[in-house]
Amino acid sequence: MSLTWTDHVTGRQGHLVVDRLVRGVCSGGLRMRAGCTLDEVTGLARGMSMKEALHYDPRGRYVPLGGAKGGIDCDPRDPGAYDLLVRYLRAVRPYIEAHWTTGEDLGLTQDLVDRAAAEAGLVSSIQAVYPLLDDEAAARRRLADAFALEVDGIGLDELVGGCGVAESVLTALDRAGTAHRGTRVAVQGLGTMGGATARFLARAGLSVVAVADVKGTIANPGGLDVDALLAARDAFGTVDRAALRPGDRELPGDAWLSSAAEVLVPAAVSYAVDTVNQRGITARWIVEAANMPVLPAAEELLAARGVTVLPDVVVNSATNAWWWWTLFGDIGADADEAFAHTRRSMRALVDRTLARAQADGTTPRAAAHALAAERLPVIAERFGRYR
Repeated sequence: MSLTWTDHVTGRQGHLVVDRLVRGVCSGGLRMRAGCTLDEVTGLARGMSMKEALHYDPRGRYVPLGGAKGGIDCDPRDPGAYDLLVRYLRAVRPYIEAHWTTGEDLGLTQDLVDRAAAEAGLVSSIQAVYPLLDDEAAARRRLADAFALEVDGIGLDELVGGCGVAESVLTALDRAGTAHRGTRVAVQGLGTMGGATARFLARAGLSVVAVADVKGTIANPGGLDVDALLAARDAFGTVDRAALRPGDRELPGDAWLSSAAEVLVPAAVSYAVDTVNQRGITARWIVEAANMPVLPAAEELLAARGVTVLPDVVVNSATNAWWWWTLFGDIGADADEAFAHTRRSMRALVDRTLARAQADGTTPRAAAHALAAERLPVIAERFGRYR
């Protein structure tokens, strides 16, 4: 199902795509960015179906849902963005009440989505899943407790996604026999996902040599002070340049792509790597923390010269999975348990994906799609694709 809504106040458009339902429910975040299109949201919804399938564990309480996605064509910094968000949620309220569970994505925080959902008359942005829970009150309390947890002043909900991305990087390095310490990383975006990823990679001994935000790229070949940069961010992930050290350099916005780094982590916008700018990439790995950051044609060119792209459907899937692991009761509201479960699950998934790619002589993306394609019919047969 695809729909496009036009706001009667501004004329801006919002989209909702449901790729499939499992047990009558689908899952996928809501993004807000200028230029968001129906085609973009359609691709993201398909990716959500695969993310859900890839994390299917018949031994777990969490049973994967279908995939969906929402998108609003508006700059989240626009003064009218919040009111537009509320009107969009009012318009799609019947779908959220019955079928679509959603949350933060590019341009939106969970707090903002929750506040707007309440103003739009919704019980919750994930209320469609409540009928599937064994004990709704206990499950909602457990998830609320988990969202209230902080580690070093940062919310657990912000950290688990970055933990999953970092574990994807570390698994790839381990399979290649590459030491963690001294491996150089460039990160595009210091928002929720990119900031947490940089934090975990720095603590694992990797050297973060470049980060990019809307103002440009900050680089230091000797390594950046990640903690200082994270502390100097605003709500949109933009770093206050007053926090830079004497050795830190300010470079153009796309300079992170050509950084002297072994690993690139695009963690901001879609379509960041195209057939032209991929020529400047010297990294060995691109790890997709953002959704659809590498265009397919660019990925073909990168693969031809030995650059491995770890796909978004695997790499950034931990945030979505953590919500459901917690809500369904596979893990409790505990940070150590959440990180341990995330690391274990992501390492197994990335290792399985890379092993399949090697065995099939194909790319990790094709391998991930093949793994998901094998699981989707199993899920559909066991739980029913549609109510």
